[in-house]
Amino acid sequence: MVKNIVIIPVRGGSKRLPKKNIKLLGGIPLFVHSINYAKRNPEICHKIVVSTDDVLIKEIALKEGVCVVDRPDELSRDLVPTKEVLKHVLEQEKEVFDNVILLQATNPFRTKKLLHNAFNIFLKEYCDSLMTVSRNEQKFGKIIQNKFIPFNYKFGQRSQDLESLYYENGLLYISKSSIVKEGEIIGENNYPYIENHPLAKIDIDNEEDFELAEYYYHKHMIK
Repeated sequence: MVKNIVIIPVRGGSKRLPKKNIKLLGGIPLFVHSINYAKRNPEICHKIVVSTDDVLIKEIALKEGVCVVDRPDELSRDLVPTKEVLKHVLEQEKEVFDNVILLQATNPFRTKKLLHNAFNIFLKEYCDSLMTVSRNEQKFGKIIQNKFIPFNYKFGQRSQDLESLYYENGLLYISKSSIVKEGEIIGENNYPYIENHPLAKIDIDNEEDFELAEYYYHKHMIK
């Protein structure tokens, strides 16, 4: 049987939006939305772990019935990469897991079948890792010597005819545990799972992002 561990990194500090991970979205602390999503997929999510440096976050997570790994100060700074946090969690685990599923607290809107469909592809394609991406629909350019130079289009070109470019939306990552233990998230055989749901773009970093998330949450657009 394939065993998977879900890791939800949740720091206490946030400069742009103080205590954002425990701000209530629909009456629920933001990071708990990711816990609930994992709970709704018990056939895939065999263990759920919150990594945190915050006492209140730890208390909330334990009340939700999930495990908590205390994150040391050196892994709680602003510039510490997520891959180091995931590696630390695996190093504390006595159980052996085949795969790591990363759910970021700041991406609360995941469609019901996203994890199920993505994990099936992860297994089918024998991937080292999988990440969700969304198609870019904006016209990008560079400013060179005070001139705007189109990057992914030509002036006058319709938006629907843009070259297909994609961005990492942060909704979901799946990686073999062996890769995470080596200090990485993305492996050489990495599958880009395309998720173009309208809410895939919401990644909460500041007050404006949170207000937008509240608006969509109450409109019940996620299905």
